[in-house]
Parts: sequence; C-alpha cells; structure tokens
Amino acid sequence: MSRRSKIYAALVAAIVPATAVIVTLGASPAGAAVGGSGPYPADYETSASLANHTIFRPQTLPAERLPILVWGNGGCSANGLSQGNFLREIASHGFLAIANGAPNGSGSTNAQMLTQSIDWAVAENSRQGSKYYGKLDTSKIAVAGFSCGGLEAYAVSNDPRVTTTGIFSSGLLNDADDYQLRRLTKPIAYFIGGPSDIAYPNAIDDGGKLPSGLPAFMGNLNVGHGGTYDQPNGGEFGRVAVLYLKWRLKGDTTAGTNFVGTNCGLCRSQWSVQQKNLTLDGDPPPTTPPPTTPPTTPPTTTPPTTPPSTPPSGSPACTAVYSVQDQWNSGFVANVSVTAGNTALTGWRVTLNLPNGASVSSMWNGVNTGTSGTVTVANQSYNGRLAPGQTTGFGFQSTGNGSGATVTCMGS
Repeated sequence: MSRRSKIYAALVAAIVPATAVIVTLGASPAGAAVGGSGPYPADYETSASLANHTIFRPQTLPAERLPILVWGNGGCSANGLSQGNFLREIASHGFLAIANGAPNGSGSTNAQMLTQSIDWAVAENSRQGSKYYGKLDTSKIAVAGFSCGGLEAYAVSNDPRVTTTGIFSSGLLNDADDYQLRRLTKPIAYFIGGPSDIAYPNAIDDGGKLPSGLPAFMGNLNVGHGGTYDQPNGGEFGRVAVLYLKWRLKGDTTAGTNFVGTNCGLCRSQWSVQQKNLTLDGDPPPTTPPPTTPPTTPPTTTPPTTPPSTPPSGSPACTAVYSVQDQWNSGFVANVSVTAGNTALTGWRVTLNLPNGASVSSMWNGVNTGTSGTVTVANQSYNGRLAPGQTTGFGFQSTGNGSGATVTCMGS
C-alpha cells in the first residue's frame, strides 16, 4: 500500500508540457497534420452550457453519428488543450471528445466534470436546435484519462452509460481504492509507458485485481510516463487510442484485430501486450465450455423421481456466502461469493436480505432488482456459467450497517 501511495504527488504533477506547443488549432507543431489524420478534419470549441470544458469535434459533422469520449487530463489539469493533439486526432476519426477544463485554463479538475460531459452530450443530442441534435451515439461512450486524469476516469467508470474505460499511464494509488476495480462491469484498456513509467507498477497491480471474466487489454510502450500525446496527432498513443475506440465504440472488428488473439497487431509491434477475456465481437468468452450436443436418442418419457428444478437432497444448485469488506459510520462495502453445487450452472440468482437502513448505492459483477430490504441479484452475462464447484461473486456498496444481512442462492 505504501509503495502505491508514493507516486501520488508525481501523478498529480504529471502534466505533459503540451501546453507549450498547443496554443490554438491554427498554431500546430511543425509537421502536425492540421485537424488530425482522420477523414473528418477536427477542431475544438467551447459551449456556454458546458463551462470549463473543451469540445473536440469534426469541423463538419458527418452523416454518421459520433460516439463520445470524455477525457481527464494529465495532472488533473484544467487546461483542456493539455492533450490537444491526441484528442483532435481522435475527433478526426468521427468521435466527439470532451476534455475537462477550458482551453488554456488554469487550476485543477475533478471526476464530476466527466459526468457533466456525459450529461451535456446526452442532452444536446436530444435538444432540438442543437448542432448535435441526433448526431451523437449516446449508447457508445468511453471514459478515459491520462495520469491523474485516469484516476478521474476510474471514479466514473461505473456510470451505466459508459461502454468502456481507458486508463493511460495511471493506476489506483491505494489498496483502499480497489473497490473501484471490483465494481467494473464493462471492458477496460490500459495504455502505459512501460517499466520506466512511474504509474507502471500501479497499473500492473490493478490489472491483476480486475474481476474474473472482465474483458481487459493492457499495452505497454516503453516511452515513460509522458507518453506521446504532444507529438503530431498524438503519436503512437493517438494511433492506438483511435483503433481501440473504433473497435469498442464503432464495432470495427478490423481495428479490433490489433488487440485480440496471440497474433494481434500490437502483439507484433513494439508494444508489450496482456489480454484477458477478449473476443472480437466484444463479448467475453464463457467461463465454462458450452453444453455438449444433446444425445441423438430422445430421453425416456418416464417422469423423474423428483421435479427437474429441485436439486438432489443435500446438494443445492449453488450456495452464497456474504461478507463485509469495509464498514464506516454511514456505509459499507460487502462481497457475496457464489459457488456452484454438484452440477454446472448456466445462471444464478441470489436473494439478499439487507438490514434495516441499508440501501445499495452501487453494485459490480451482478444485476440488482431493488436497493433495500429484499434485493434480488442476478449474474452478469460473463459470470453466469459455472462448472461444478466453481466460484464467482459480486460486490456492492451500501449505506447503513452491513451486519446481519443474509443470502440464499438459486441456480439454473
């Protein structure tokens, strides 16, 4: 824990000196492709209805709807042009990218500003008279950030509107923050500056603690903490970010081949790659093999000795165990482990009876119906299949006191 905490000041102070070269879009560094390298030359603007943010977009909005990226800057800087080359490059490929902070702004930002960006984009897409009316794909939203901005991205990654999270040269600073990993349910990608990156050990630590079954990619390019953001078009980090967003937000499987499989595009480059639960269609593979082909001989019509839905006596379909991970005056974090019985499961459902005064505020690796009293929690798409004896689980944060909750499990 102390090792992780030591880099806090460095992450907060790690603002790439891009502001020295990004003054306006008309004053790009020598050799930069004005407007980015994509088919839609990009520019930036501000909006009175979204104060203290910088909006990167194609200069001419294309016919296709734009997926959305909301971005936290290095050092949590309030200069929305801190990674301007990088974000303009992304926008030029048909994305709306919104950075925390006004152009050339001063001071610092916070995670709430990322949520404000999402709220604004959703509202503008629905507002008649807006230039973005019907032009945005609000079902495809990425939250991402560099260094301290990556910590901001983690903080809002459980927003149900978020499709994927991108962590650039960042990692959680304290083990006490690991609950942010446990609540992840959507694909995540890490793009780190290699062993010389001060955030490298934290990112590696985070990657090893991700929920079982969560689709995850980690790429390390040995360029150090500063990355390549201030290079023309964001350099290699810009190129790879575009490919990842095309795959995750536009369904471009050709772009996805750079991240999936032993022979992936980045696997054959200067990047060092780790992969977990990745498939090109975006869905994680099942945790157990699919059921075998049914026998060709039909089963006999003799009624079973017990109803099919009733597990054998003494062998429940699944069991659940509840434990409080952390408790404070006004709330707690708890985990529920789910273990299959003697037969494989294709899904599970846990009935969670909470103590009086407890109310679920967030949940990871499960889908809850209700927030207080008797709460029903079903599996996510990626953790429902369990082999006999296999264990998975879910966690949640709640108000109140966690002592005295009970759980029961039903399998299918």
